[in-house]
Amino acid sequence: MSCTRPRLFHKPDHHPKGGTPMLRNAVQPWHLLILLVVCLLVFGSKKLPDMARSLGRSMRILKSETRALRSEDARDTP
Repeated sequence: MSCTRPRLFHKPDHHPKGGTPMLRNAVQPWHLLILLVVCLLVFGSKKLPDMARSLGRSMRILKSETRALRSEDARDTP
């Protein structure tokens, strides 16, 4: 019978360039649930829709600006 270590003490796989990947599988669904509960406690349920709406607007602005910069760079390169 071979003696294997339990999964709990399993040595992590090493990255090809050395070291271990730090954020592999870092965010689990229960992390998001805890984050949602904390946000509800801190901001309250009435402010969250407004905050989500403004975050969506900011994301759209950011995407449009990056598209504009990329198209500008594409026109400038010969």
